Amino acid sequence: MAENLVRLTRDWLTKAAHDLQTARIVSETSDGPLDTAIYHCQQAAEKALKGWLTWRGGAAVKTHDLIRLIAEAADSTPDFAQFEEAAEILTPYVSAFRYPGLTDDAVPSREEFDAALKHAQTIYDFVIKRLPAEARP
Repeated sequence: MAENLVRLTRDWLTKAAHDLQTARIVSETSDGPLDTAIYHCQQAAEKALKGWLTWRGGAAVKTHDLIRLIAEAADSTPDFAQFEEAAEILTPYVSAFRYPGLTDDAVPSREEFDAALKHAQTIYDFVIKRLPAEARP
């Protein structure tokens, strides 16, 4: 595998890991803004999927639509289809709580955040397990 492809894949996954770490750190502080933390959950899943698609030889599509990214990943690896529901849940978090007036509540509930973090971590772990060691962070 070309070294630049390995490095780019690893870089996507490193950024995804940092988003997961940021979501956890922000959510664990007593006054941590869950609206910011949930955004990082969406970003972690997006970057993990883009890392996978990069590894499979495709250019990372400029989209925040996890439903589209899951569909593209499932084209070559059908097991990704199991994350369609997670993608539907996570995709809106790219903007839902980042801008006023897009949701009824300005901040997600703890339960909503916890579910988002679990979905993002599961997608990340799924990708990591399918990559060789040199492509992992």
